[in-house]
Amino acid sequence: MNKVFFLNHAAIDHVHFSKNSSDFVVNEIPLYEFSGKGEHLVLHVRKKDLTTWEMLHIFSEQSGAKMREFGYAGLKDKEGMTTQYISVHKKYAKFFENFSHPNIKILSAALHNNKIKTGHLKGNRFFIRLKKTLPVDAVKLSSACKKIALQGYPNYFGYQRFGKSGDNFELGKEILEGKKERNPKLKNFLISAYQSGLFNRWLAKRVAISKYFQDFNQSELQNILKWDKESIKEVKEEPQFFKLFKGDICHHYPHGKAFLCNDLGAETARFYAKEISAAGFLAGSRALRSEDLAAEIESEIFNEAEVFLDKMNGSHRFAWGFAEDFEYIYKEENAWFEMNFTLIKGSYATVVLEEILHRSLNE
Repeated sequence: MNKVFFLNHAAIDHVHFSKNSSDFVVNEIPLYEFSGKGEHLVLHVRKKDLTTWEMLHIFSEQSGAKMREFGYAGLKDKEGMTTQYISVHKKYAKFFENFSHPNIKILSAALHNNKIKTGHLKGNRFFIRLKKTLPVDAVKLSSACKKIALQGYPNYFGYQRFGKSGDNFELGKEILEGKKERNPKLKNFLISAYQSGLFNRWLAKRVAISKYFQDFNQSELQNILKWDKESIKEVKEEPQFFKLFKGDICHHYPHGKAFLCNDLGAETARFYAKEISAAGFLAGSRALRSEDLAAEIESEIFNEAEVFLDKMNGSHRFAWGFAEDFEYIYKEENAWFEMNFTLIKGSYATVVLEEILHRSLNE
């Protein structure tokens, strides 16, 4: 799934990135404060070199609690150091008081009224350290970080979604075509990879069109896009990089309902103020669809999926994200470039890093 980057600098090839526990840290931000009372024990845990499932399996084996009794807001990477919140019935509290494991540390515990469920998080705070960074590259990295902090980033699905061989998209399509049989859990995962791949293709096209509006005048745009003059003029006047089109699906940011963009001027102002964002289609049934010019562009990507829509649950994903509290520093004595930033749930730090480095990390 080839991405189109929105930043224009050349690839920064010489810096080194590794998802180890020193150079890649993820801290989950809970959706709400825990009440301090109730039937559920909430554990704030730190793990390294383990997936969330592997950690829960260790908890299950040693405590006697079944895997289904644990609650979590999201699955965290195996590589690196990650913290997250796990819930389980308070009857297991005594076990966790004495829990010890070389790759897992329980940071704190609290009681709460309900089990943590998938999606019960605001987002994640990331720390990334790049090594072997020369001063000339540190200047490029600083400029890229500044632009993303100001303008945002295209919210692609990360390479992790598509498997080590990158073939999860095709496997998902084969399932929908009836060519492959899989167990239900794997089937749903592969179908979601197909939806993710279509979204990435659509987003790459929208980023490419937005770059046209950045690089060409109205006359040139009319020759390239074959749109009417008024539509080109209206979009050209938008101040932000990622252009909204009439009929786009928009979404209140970072929470709220999806709606159609009918008043382009008003919604552009709200998008520029980071109050809303454009949203892309995750192919499936019962999801609001775009209209007008936005629908014409969308159909070029999603036409192939129309025959499968009743086999998938439709939804939307933010096309454009905004990194919050973006901090960065160059430590020349160590040749380290370090970044801290916060992303909403479902966004990938590796996607932001790929935009900054202007190259794929899955090579």
